[in-house]
Amino acid sequence: MTDMLRDIFQQLVELFDTKLVVLGNTTITPKLLVSLSVWLILIFFTIGLVKRFLKRYLLAGIDANNREAIATLVSYAVGIVAIFIAIQYTGINLSSLSIILGGLGVGIGFGLQHIADDFISGLIMLFERTLKVNDLIELDDYRFEGLVGRIIEVNLRSTIIRTLDDGDVVIPNNQLIKNRVLNWSYNTSIARLKIPVGVSYDSDPILVTELLLKAAHMEPAVCSTPMPKAMFLAFGEDALQFELWVWVDVNRRFDTQSSLHFIIEYNLRQHNIEIAFPQRDVWIRNLPPHGDGDSKPPFFDRQVALQHRPIVPTQLTLKDMLRQVSYFANFSDLEIRQLIEIGHRQRIRAGKTLFHEGDAGNSFYILLEGKIDILAEKLNRHLATIEPGEFFGEVALLLGVPRTAMACVVEDTLLFVINQQCFSDLLRRYPDLSNQVVQAMAQHRDELAQRQREMRALNLVDSSEDDANPVIWARNRLKRMFDL
Repeated sequence: MTDMLRDIFQQLVELFDTKLVVLGNTTITPKLLVSLSVWLILIFFTIGLVKRFLKRYLLAGIDANNREAIATLVSYAVGIVAIFIAIQYTGINLSSLSIILGGLGVGIGFGLQHIADDFISGLIMLFERTLKVNDLIELDDYRFEGLVGRIIEVNLRSTIIRTLDDGDVVIPNNQLIKNRVLNWSYNTSIARLKIPVGVSYDSDPILVTELLLKAAHMEPAVCSTPMPKAMFLAFGEDALQFELWVWVDVNRRFDTQSSLHFIIEYNLRQHNIEIAFPQRDVWIRNLPPHGDGDSKPPFFDRQVALQHRPIVPTQLTLKDMLRQVSYFANFSDLEIRQLIEIGHRQRIRAGKTLFHEGDAGNSFYILLEGKIDILAEKLNRHLATIEPGEFFGEVALLLGVPRTAMACVVEDTLLFVINQQCFSDLLRRYPDLSNQVVQAMAQHRDELAQRQREMRALNLVDSSEDDANPVIWARNRLKRMFDL
């Protein structure tokens, strides 16, 4: 039995030492091939270990994009060096194979040109860093049907993208280099989101603008800078077509879009504004008349249907509140719309102070929600309480005079604010507005005279603007304040 096992072992040894082919000074045997295969398996396993070790430990302190690039390059460099060492260790003389390998390289090159293309593209991506780990990208390629996802790994041959459905897609690197790719996270994660809205033709465009901007403020994920915009795009076939432009973090893009849809629908419904839909009027000819003599059946009449729609009580709108300000009372709807668009909403918690007595008066406020107490700070005396729908600070905005009282927030408050810079931009775009403001000021001559005396007492009246007539002084100050 022992002799039989010895013979079998001897035959296996001779089999492994069988000469298969001679390449240069190197004899290729099964033993050499098995040894080389084992080495290559160990090397590729080691490359994976090295890459994971670098990413998790040695490079843990740097950002994910640099960590991925460095770990990939170092691990592949280690692998290439290890492959050459393994080849030399197994007894293969590379110098003797150079001519043969050169000939094979030409043939292999044609067969592996796509792999080489992917490899070079991977190096370009790692060094250029235009597409990095954690970037949210969108592929403009019909083969991927507008694929949207986040890069989770960049390898030398391919890139792994995790889609919004949490599926992982492996894409050859050359496809990312050759085709157009929309990178939502290249310089910043903030991007514009457009929400199209179509309303019926009997809607008030100014009110629609107000409600769209209000919806943008009600969504916490919307950025305050750049400010949201409501754009009136077109007179559509069935609707007045608007778009709400907001800037959001692309990581919350779809959640924010859904939330804004809910908020916009709610705001429009609260003010009985109908979201438009395609419709056609149907007229039936030669229909027998009804008992009332009307040849048109009521169920085809859209107006009849609207008459039976339940009416929701309307709320006081920002447009109405602005018209209550005497300085803006004669503004047209388009001018009121400009005021609505340049303003912004500001929320303040109870117990905070909006401004102190003597602060620069550079903003005008309309209280939308909550309650504010106006106090004489130096005298510690209550002067007034501002309720929702009331306004204050308009004279301070127009004349740039200091605050004469302190505003304390009693309840959680939502304010509509127009600051000096935005109002200045508006007056420069529409010079005629300044004349309307001055005409409104002329109706408050006594108040202007009082403010002029206060400014003189504080030595804040410039000689170039001063005048015995307080209205002329106000006009001169308005021009100087807003650089008109």
